[in-house]
Amino acid sequence: MQFRVSPKTLHDCSAEEWQARVDLAAAHRLAFNQGFSEGIFNHLTLVVPGSSDRYYQIPFGMHWSEVTASCFMEVGIDDGKVRRGEGEVERSCFCIHAPIHKALPQAKAVFHTHMPYASALTRLEDPRIKEIGQTEVGMSGEIAYDDEYTGPALDPAEGARLAKVIGDKTVLFMANHGISTVGETVADAYDRLYYIERAAQVQIYAMWTGQPLKQLPAAVVEKTMRDIGGNGLYQGPTPAQRHFDALKRILDRKEPDYAS
Repeated sequence: MQFRVSPKTLHDCSAEEWQARVDLAAAHRLAFNQGFSEGIFNHLTLVVPGSSDRYYQIPFGMHWSEVTASCFMEVGIDDGKVRRGEGEVERSCFCIHAPIHKALPQAKAVFHTHMPYASALTRLEDPRIKEIGQTEVGMSGEIAYDDEYTGPALDPAEGARLAKVIGDKTVLFMANHGISTVGETVADAYDRLYYIERAAQVQIYAMWTGQPLKQLPAAVVEKTMRDIGGNGLYQGPTPAQRHFDALKRILDRKEPDYAS
């Protein structure tokens, strides 16, 4: 089965829309390559540029390793119906992502994965990221924790509930489940996805030693939260955008077909 939109359906696709498709396809390929995906049930979605009622979603059954810019369906945020493209809408994707897109202004991109290290933490009684290093500290202020797993998300009410839990944060730890990140752009959501998995991985490695975790002093935590990433030191693209652009350059050399 070919998951590809007919060129006729994309003839009126703007340059901004096409770039959004390319970036979202890159995110899928990169997430697979970096071990963030699980089967075909995780989801990376993005609101269609210039729209408030449609988002991009891959057809149900497509593997992240084969996603291309032209494969995305445009799905109605309110009704879950395919507005452009072909394929089935995976139900839990719509039920989690559409309400978050609708409710949160910072959630143009919503990425949900079952990444192994971060998901392992969600299985613990205390899943919190500890302030034991600069990466962890840099992420800690962005994390919301949902402590109530309610089963597979098959009703949009679950996505609405999760949106309330996220609030003004950009990372969600979903109890006994996985991780979601949100961002104004694909680069923002992917950067958070990458670094929260790294923070979880390092914390789990530290926990494996059996030694007590070394908490950073409050003054150092405050300084690190203020200075990490050097956002005020550089002009031009944000650190998140620079990171994503670098990852796309690697992808361009290895898998250039994602942009087709």
